[in-house]
Amino acid sequence: MPTKRAGRTSCPRFRSARKNKLAACVLGDRVSADQDITRVNRLKKILIMGLPGAGKTTLATALKARLNAVLFNADEIRQNINRDLGFSLEDRIEHARRMGWLCDQVTTTGAYAIADFICPTPETRAAFLAGGDAFIVWVDRIEAGRFSDTNQIFVPPDHCDVRVTPSGTAEYWAERVAERVRPVFDPRKPTALFIGRFQPFHGGHLALVREGLHRVGQACVAVRNTGGLDDSNPFDFEQVRARIEHALRMYEGRFIITPLPNITHVFYGRDVGYVVERIELDAKIESISATKIRDLMKSRHGT
Repeated sequence: MPTKRAGRTSCPRFRSARKNKLAACVLGDRVSADQDITRVNRLKKILIMGLPGAGKTTLATALKARLNAVLFNADEIRQNINRDLGFSLEDRIEHARRMGWLCDQVTTTGAYAIADFICPTPETRAAFLAGGDAFIVWVDRIEAGRFSDTNQIFVPPDHCDVRVTPSGTAEYWAERVAERVRPVFDPRKPTALFIGRFQPFHGGHLALVREGLHRVGQACVAVRNTGGLDDSNPFDFEQVRARIEHALRMYEGRFIITPLPNITHVFYGRDVGYVVERIELDAKIESISATKIRDLMKSRHGT
């Protein structure tokens, strides 16, 4: 039988631990501005944790709308999926593992997934993260929740990406979190440029752009205007763009796609302020042929 819940009580151990860990969990300081920002940009698995009654669900609902995310609320999951679990530590760990697994299934499609639950101990957090890292939001707005058993076992996180304090509305904090997890292309930042026909955009192109994103942080994919010139250029710009956007959907906000004239020469003078470099990929990737792909597409469509 699921364990029954006790009433509200404060916990001196929790208050002491909370004060000791605030320095490690300040807004936006799980990673500093000069550290692994690309890690934050990759994370679409979001944990909103904290004591019951702190405002997790209100924040999660506001964030869901901004990210077009799938939201897994603990109460709903317990009522419909985890009905076999109670509130013992072992059951809480299994509940967290399942919540993490659900989020992992969503993020593999390129979508955002939000888990809204207490996740009270290091063990439950480790279980949630077993399938992959997550962006952690600690809703730290109350001293004690409404269940004494949860207050007794709750351990403030050693690290979080955003700590939600009592000041500010849920809408305010949802916007702050969205700014962190949803990157926005900044034309003033260093950018990798890729010029091509992309007829069609294929796995070799994808590997190339990924490497550029890894090295520089963001990319501009410039599509030469060659659509319809001959049989080697069957796709117009909109068709090419749609294929690129789909292939790079995991890097939303870190790339732009722009049309170019039919560029055939690139000239530069001295001290131009940028580097022209060939990226060497492995032989298997470099052997991918757009011509063969076009021929295969033609054969499938009977043309």
